Amino acid sequence: MDSDAQTGQAIGRLANSPGEIPLGGWLKILARAWRKTSEDNISLAAAGVAFYGLLAVFPAIAALIALFGLVADPVQVQSQFSSLSAFLPAEVYQLLSQQMREVASGSGQALGAGLAGAILLSVWSATRGTRSVMAALNIVYDEREERGFLRLNLTAFSMTFSLVILVVVVLALIVAVPVVMGYVGLGSFARTLVNLVRWPVLAALALTMLAILYRFGPSRALARWRWVSVGSVCVVVLWLAASALFSFYVSQFGNYNATYGSIGAVIVLLMWLYISALITILGAELNAEIERQTSRDTTRGEERPRGERGAYVADHLPGEQPSSA
Repeated sequence: MDSDAQTGQAIGRLANSPGEIPLGGWLKILARAWRKTSEDNISLAAAGVAFYGLLAVFPAIAALIALFGLVADPVQVQSQFSSLSAFLPAEVYQLLSQQMREVASGSGQALGAGLAGAILLSVWSATRGTRSVMAALNIVYDEREERGFLRLNLTAFSMTFSLVILVVVVLALIVAVPVVMGYVGLGSFARTLVNLVRWPVLAALALTMLAILYRFGPSRALARWRWVSVGSVCVVVLWLAASALFSFYVSQFGNYNATYGSIGAVIVLLMWLYISALITILGAELNAEIERQTSRDTTRGEERPRGERGAYVADHLPGEQPSSA
């Protein structure tokens, strides 16, 4: 018994947080997460998310240009979009920038008239994408969807609305802040300070949104925040690295225009959305295996024994298979 206890402690069976899991436990977590990515077929789920994301992008651009056009010159807002070029593949940036120029060059009356339709279409597409992510999270966490129709759709819409707010805030920080600073006439020191501060704020917002998605997305008892934090951080880091590598590949080796012709840029955008969705689901796989590593209760509320926690990965240790019922 003492030997079993020592072995369990060596791999993190008594960990109350991810930070208490030793190296041996992390090696097992990474091995299981890698294996599960193939077993769960997460690439198919990521493809569905990317498809709905593509449907949402262009009406979302029209809606955002129209919204920012209510308080600023749409052409000036579009010009500030160049701040995003460092995070996007060149073809994706050029495609989105071209779309923004076309929308911004329209009349103010046309922008206002198209606002409602653009918002509805982008929200519908984004909500369908969120539903796809939630379905993928259920697979990752070995859960069945047990929420009713109303609760499921309200949850999906709430998370989509949160994502829309996040995107608006992100674009406000990246695009609108320079415009406002130009009107206010801040000094060089204040401009530098604002430019430095907004990037950590963006990272914090992204981490928050991912944690919300991982906590409320799957149909299970809510996990404590600390058990969804590691995957969130890893996703942000991996997404930045993957975006940079994909951008380099497309610019150096990937001649999509020769293969797909005039829709080459759209294919690049779809691939980038697919990579982003895949990394997001990978973060959930990591979080699930981290929870599975400990025998402690990882769900919200008072400590409960295994089998009564309302979450499969919290109720079962590695190697315990789902019941066939």
